[in-house]
Amino acid sequence: MTLNDIQVRMRAVLEYRDLRSLPRWKRPLIGALRIAWGIGREVTEGQLTLRAMSLVYTTLLSMVPLLALSFSVLKAFGAHNQLEPLLLSLLEPLGPQGVEVAENVIGFVDNMRVGVLGFIGLIFLIYTVIALVQKIESAFNYTWRINGTRGLAQRFSNYLSVILVGPVLVVSALGITASIMATSVMQQAMEVQLLGEAVQLAGRMVPYLLIMGAFMFVYVFVPNTRVKLLPALVGAVVAGLLWQSTGWIFAAMMAGSTRYAAIYSSFAIMIMLLIWIYLSWLILLIGANVAFFVQYPEYMLVRRGQVQLSSALKERLALRVMKSIGTRFHEGRGPTPLDDLAHELDMPVEAVERVTDALRKAGLLVTAGQDPVSFVPGRDTGQITLKACLDAVRGADSTVPGPRGEDESVDTLMEALDRALGERLEGVTLAALVERQGK
Repeated sequence: MTLNDIQVRMRAVLEYRDLRSLPRWKRPLIGALRIAWGIGREVTEGQLTLRAMSLVYTTLLSMVPLLALSFSVLKAFGAHNQLEPLLLSLLEPLGPQGVEVAENVIGFVDNMRVGVLGFIGLIFLIYTVIALVQKIESAFNYTWRINGTRGLAQRFSNYLSVILVGPVLVVSALGITASIMATSVMQQAMEVQLLGEAVQLAGRMVPYLLIMGAFMFVYVFVPNTRVKLLPALVGAVVAGLLWQSTGWIFAAMMAGSTRYAAIYSSFAIMIMLLIWIYLSWLILLIGANVAFFVQYPEYMLVRRGQVQLSSALKERLALRVMKSIGTRFHEGRGPTPLDDLAHELDMPVEAVERVTDALRKAGLLVTAGQDPVSFVPGRDTGQITLKACLDAVRGADSTVPGPRGEDESVDTLMEALDRALGERLEGVTLAALVERQGK
């Protein structure tokens, strides 16, 4: 078997249309391979790495202001002494150099007195921190195929919530863990050999669980869309495992840092810090892509920017969308969310959204909710003709006028085709299509 044959077989497996027809044990395996394929495609296209590099630059500008703001918040709770251990754990893969970097950063934070900055200085401090979260949101919105951004007021309140509440939650989790471990009941339990080993193992797992929890928090609250908990959890677990394994590899590489110091001299620490920050952001964005593909598996085999619909597919999709929404409405199950339509039809949300927009502009659908976006029929299903559904999408997405002048033979032919279609569908309504399914 040649390498080309292996590639053909691999693509046939990865691009198999309906995973639901496969045995249960094969579905997660093929799904995981598809996610890996999709992430590899995103990385090779370059945008993921480019955005990670952009976040490195923003991090260097925002690191000290962010820690200073977190320090001020934690100080109000009497937990500011936990800031340095957290920073040390994040920079642990840098080895002894990480300790040096952490001490320098903490020194900068101590020298930055938020209380004496003045109004302008405080505004600039908050703006610098918000700019970092805004850059993260922009990267996540790109991952989730979102074009719109939050309003200014919503952006300000949401960002401050993440910045101010996040450190408190992490430190509170550490404090609760330490308090539980210090109780007499836990100390007595640890004296039992098997139970003590299990408790020690759980204690060693706490930092990793906190990292995964922090990733999950970011995946749920930062993107300007509704991210479900299960996809966010899967993305956080993958990102956490990647982050830890990459940290081990990076620490092993740092063990031979004397060679880099011989080349880069005193710049070696800064270069290694930049590389580690870049890898950390890249891992965070990879986890976001995993969460996206878990929530929207329809995108696994679709390249970014290549969601194109033929005229025939638009018409077919319009009838399927109207039938699905009409059926749900007749059964009394309320509005149909856009995400549910995409999953049911096994189509990218972007493709379904183009059709629903055209149907909505024609008055055949009405938006019944924004979180999530949901639809109901625009009028009684007995008054919506299938011909009107087809007409709504036929002229959609056209950005140029028709050809110049008139051609009687072509115009006559097109009118005849349209008239024949109208005669064939005369009197056939959405209600009839829905009733036909129930028979």
